[in-house]
Amino acid sequence: MVSPTEIPLESIRTDGWFERIGESIGSFQALCDIIGARFFAFAMITGARITALTVDRRNPDNTLVDFVVGAPDTELTDADTQRLTLADFRRRLVAALVTEEPIAAPPARPTDTEAVQLHIGVRYLLLAPLYGYSLTKLSVVGRDSTVALLHDGVEERYDLAELRARIRTHVREELDRVQRGGRSAIDLARIGEAEAAEKRGEPLRVIELLGAWPAPLAIFLRTPEGQLLAPDTRALIARGLGYLGSACIALGEVQKGEEILRLAVQYAGDGPAAPEIYARLGESMVRSDRHGEAIGPLRRAMNLGADGARVWPLLARALTERRRFLAAYGAVLEAQASGVDGAALSASVERIKKGLGPGLDSWHKLVGR
Repeated sequence: MVSPTEIPLESIRTDGWFERIGESIGSFQALCDIIGARFFAFAMITGARITALTVDRRNPDNTLVDFVVGAPDTELTDADTQRLTLADFRRRLVAALVTEEPIAAPPARPTDTEAVQLHIGVRYLLLAPLYGYSLTKLSVVGRDSTVALLHDGVEERYDLAELRARIRTHVREELDRVQRGGRSAIDLARIGEAEAAEKRGEPLRVIELLGAWPAPLAIFLRTPEGQLLAPDTRALIARGLGYLGSACIALGEVQKGEEILRLAVQYAGDGPAAPEIYARLGESMVRSDRHGEAIGPLRRAMNLGADGARVWPLLARALTERRRFLAAYGAVLEAQASGVDGAALSASVERIKKGLGPGLDSWHKLVGR
């Protein structure tokens, strides 16, 4: 029996490539909101460079996309510019990406990184991270290849042809999802079902119900109609975005989830949905160990009347981690007054005691605590 050739893929892994490119593009978030983040990534992969957008605020699918196709260093003229509606542009991108291409011969040497890239497929190396795949190892036996990977942190293994087919399916589903969303993008009746799905612990169902909301809502908010929405409708939309943002965070897409929560904040204003939205945003930041960032949203949540039993412990933890011990102790006292069990506060209390030292004991004696 022939032993497999094991080829580590760390040197060609592309995890985070899209986010890194985004850091150098000033209009990155706006383009993601209008086109869709994954479709913007698809455009980069296929070499379609977007040169202009004419946004249709009433029907986002009719937004006009001007683009050119070619390598960045290719000299192109105005005659090379193509224009499609956003719906047709997305369809063209997906058609280009789901076209099957033959698998190149396995690399003759494990150190031949270019041959490894061609064997797996450059397209698939770039698409994989968009769907949570982190490729770790290629195993080759003759002309058969198997890819070991982490999928959202879970170890999995696929035959190379199977992995490529799986990724193409994800791309097709992306188009299906936005087309379904386009037909009923903002159906407020879905919010109740999304709330029930959240209570059942089904974040994927929440995303299925509301995943098409952010892009059209971000555009709609800038229109006169969006500015004149009734407060009850704004609150309802904010609640739905809150469920969606938390669902994304629960599935590990923290940055995307928090962007959705920030959009929810814009819809919520200071209305009845605002305390819950700020609490969700602050809680996500605490869980991501971004305690300094969390303090503002959590304080805002409390100022707007959020549930103290939920928010004060989070604020106490955030302030403690930032070594703002006196303010943290105030949050602990508020949490206790809200009925929070002492065990939930013990870690913060111990650190506060160490931080404040003898002064805290003296204060306890003074007030008789």
